[in-house]
Amino acid sequence: MDDATRNEADDATGHEAHHATRDEGTRHDATRDETTEAVAPRAEHRRLAAELAIELVDAEAERARAAEVEREVLFADDLLPGVGGEQLTLRQGLAAGGSATFLTLMALSAFDELETATLGVLAPDIRDSFGMSDGAIVFLSAASGAFLVLGALPMGWLADRYRRGRVAGWAGLAFAAFVFACGMAANVFLMFLARLGVGVAKASTLPVHGSLNADTYPIGVRGRIAAATGMAGRLAGVLSPLVVGAIAAVAGGDDGWRWAFFILGVPTALVALYAFRLPEPPRGQHEMKAVLGEVITHDKPMPISIEAAFARLMRIRTTRTVVLAFAAMGFGLFTGPVLTNLWMEDHFGLGTFERGVYGTLGGLGVLAVLPFVGPRYDRLYRTDPARALKLVGYLILPVAALTPVQWFMPTAPAFVIAQMLPLVLLSAAFAMIGPVMQSVSPYRLRGLGTALAAIHIFFIGATGGSLLSALILDSYDARAAALVIGVPATLVGSLMLIRSSSFIKHDLALVVHELREELAERDRQARDPERVPVLQVNDVDFEYGNVQVLFGVGFEVRRGEVLALLGTNGAGKSTILKAICGLGTPSRGVVRLNGKTVTYVSPERRGRYGIRLLPGGKGTFPGMTVAENLEMAAFGLRDRDRAHRDARLAYVLDVFPDLNARLAQRAGSMSGGQQQQLALAMVLMHDPEVLLIDELSLGLAPVVVRDLLAVIERLKADGMTMIIVEQSLNVALAIADRAVFLEKGQVRFTGDARELAERDDLARAVFLGKDGG
Repeated sequence: MDDATRNEADDATGHEAHHATRDEGTRHDATRDETTEAVAPRAEHRRLAAELAIELVDAEAERARAAEVEREVLFADDLLPGVGGEQLTLRQGLAAGGSATFLTLMALSAFDELETATLGVLAPDIRDSFGMSDGAIVFLSAASGAFLVLGALPMGWLADRYRRGRVAGWAGLAFAAFVFACGMAANVFLMFLARLGVGVAKASTLPVHGSLNADTYPIGVRGRIAAATGMAGRLAGVLSPLVVGAIAAVAGGDDGWRWAFFILGVPTALVALYAFRLPEPPRGQHEMKAVLGEVITHDKPMPISIEAAFARLMRIRTTRTVVLAFAAMGFGLFTGPVLTNLWMEDHFGLGTFERGVYGTLGGLGVLAVLPFVGPRYDRLYRTDPARALKLVGYLILPVAALTPVQWFMPTAPAFVIAQMLPLVLLSAAFAMIGPVMQSVSPYRLRGLGTALAAIHIFFIGATGGSLLSALILDSYDARAAALVIGVPATLVGSLMLIRSSSFIKHDLALVVHELREELAERDRQARDPERVPVLQVNDVDFEYGNVQVLFGVGFEVRRGEVLALLGTNGAGKSTILKAICGLGTPSRGVVRLNGKTVTYVSPERRGRYGIRLLPGGKGTFPGMTVAENLEMAAFGLRDRDRAHRDARLAYVLDVFPDLNARLAQRAGSMSGGQQQQLALAMVLMHDPEVLLIDELSLGLAPVVVRDLLAVIERLKADGMTMIIVEQSLNVALAIADRAVFLEKGQVRFTGDARELAERDDLARAVFLGKDGG
C-alpha cells in the first residue's frame, strides 16, 4: 500500500471513530439526519478513491505512451537505408554488381512468365484434349500456385542459407524438366503431376531471385531492377500468345498445344546451367553500407528456423499488411487471365491463334508503362519511402472500377482494349512487391520474407481464387466469377497497401537500429574477445498476440555466473526465458550465445548448442520410475558416445544421491521436492552450457528449498552458467552473483544481487509480488 492510499485509509478510520463517539443525544436525532451524517464520509471516501484511481490510470497511460515513444527508435529520414544521397542510374547500379546476375535471373523469370502465359492461352485446347470442364481447367491452370506454396518454404530457407546462384540453377533445371513433362502428359492425372513439379520449381523466382538481386545491386535501383525483370516477363507474356498460338496452329491437330511446352524447356535449361556460375554477394551489404558505411561479415551464421523467421516477419507491420494485400490481389493476377481466355472463346468464339493475337495486344500496355513505374518508385523511395508504397496502392485502386467495364464490353476488340489498363496497373504494382519486401525484411530473413509473400499471394490469391472461380463457373460463367471475386479482392488489396505506407518508416528505423547494434557488438567482441558473454539479450520486445509484454529488455550473463531474474507479478520473467530458449520469437531484439546470434534458431537446435530450460510446474513423467525418467531425458544422446551418456548419469546421481536410492520408484509417488530434483536431474543429463530455471522454490517447503540451494551451489562450483527466475529475494541473494529486476516488461535494475536488497522500493516489490512473470 502506498503512502497516499495509507493516509486516505487513516482519514477514513478517523472519520468513523469520530462518528462512533458522538454525544448520545445527537445520535437520537431524526433518522434522516442520522443517515445523511453516516453516509457522507463513505461517499467522500469513494469519491477520493475514484479520483486516486483515475490519477493512477492517467499516470500509467502517460508512462506507457512515453515508453512507446522511446521504443519507436525513429531516426531522421536521411538516416534510413536508401533514403537521401545521390540518385543512381540503372547502368550505374548494374555496374556496381555486374550485369550477369541481373540478365540471368531476368531470363529465368521471363521463362516462368512465358510458361504461365502459355498455359493461359492453351487452356481451352488442353480442356478439349482431355475432355475437361471449364471449372476443372481453371483449377488445373491456377493449381501451380498451390504447388508453388510447397516450394516457397524450402526455396526461401535455401536462399537464406546457401549460395543462391546454385539454388536458382537447380530450380531452373527442374522447371525445364517439368515443363517438358507437361507436353508429354497422356492424361489429366499426369498433367496434374507435371504442374505440381512446375509449381515447386517456379517457387525459386520470388525468394531466391529477389534475395540475390537485393544483395547484388544498390537500394537506389531496386525498383528499376524489378521493373526491368517484370518487363522481360511481360515481353515473354506478350509474345507468348502469338508465338504459342502460331506453334499450336502449325503443329495442328488436337495435340498441337504440346509442342509449345517441348520448345520452352530447351532455353530454360541452358540459362539454368549458367546460373551455377553466378557470384554470391555479402548478405545485407547495401543496407550496411548505407547505415554503417561498411559491411559486417559473419563466419558460419547459425541456421534459421522457418517458424521463428515467419513469427518475426509477421511482427513487421509493413510486411504483414503488404502480404495480406497482395494475397487479396492474387485472384486478378493469376486466375483472371484464364477466365479471360475462356470468355473470349465461349462468348466471342475466338480460336487459339485469335486469342493469341488479342493477348499480345493486351500486354503491350504493360511494356509501355513499366519503364516509368520503376524509376518513379526509386525516386519516391529516395525522398520518402511512404510515398513510394502509396504509389503501389494507388496503382491498384482504379482496377476495382475498371474491371466491371471490361467484362461488359460487347465485342472482342473492345473487351481487349478495356482489359489493357487493369492489366497494366496490376502488373506494375506486382513488380514492386519485391523492393517493398526487401526494404523492411531483416537481411538474414530476406529469402523467407519473400517466400512468406509468395505463400499468401499464390495460396490465398491464386489457389483460393481458382477454387472459388471453379465453383462459380459450374453455375454461372467467367464474367460472374471475375466480378464476384476480383472486384472486392482488388479494392481490399489496394486500401491495405495504402494503409501500410504509414508503417514503413518505423520499420526501416528498426532496420537502422538493429544494424547499429550489430556493429557495436562486433566492435566490442573485437576489442575484448576474451570477455564475450556466454549469453546476451539485447533490446528484446515480445508480444502475445497484440499485447506487448517485454519492452527493450537487455542483460548479459558471464561464464560461470548465476543471474537471478526478479520482478513483480506479470513482469515478463518467464517470457524472457522463452525468448532465450526459442519457445517464443521476439518481435524485436537479439539473443546471442557465445557471441553468435541465435534469435532465429529453433528450440531443439538451441538445446543442442547448450541452452536448456527447466520450466515451472511438473517436469517429470509421473507414471515412470526415476531410472526411466532419466533414460527418457537422455534419449537425445542415444546416437552419441555411450560412455558420455553413462558419465552424465553418474554425475547426475552424484549430485542427487537421494535419487540414486529411488531409481525403481515411480516419480509420481515421490514428494514435490523430490520430483523437482528429478526434473533438474533430467535437464542436467544434457550437460547444459546455460541452464534456465523457472521458479526454483515455488510451492516447496523451506527444508526442500535448502536442499535445492545446496545443489545450485554444487553446480555453481562446477562452473555452470545459470539464469534463475525466483520469487523469493532471500533465495536469490543466497545463490545469485547478480540480479535483474523486471517491472511491467522493462528492466529497472541490473547489478549485484546485494545492491538490489538495499533498494527498498524494488525489494518491497519482490516481497509483495507473486508468480506470474
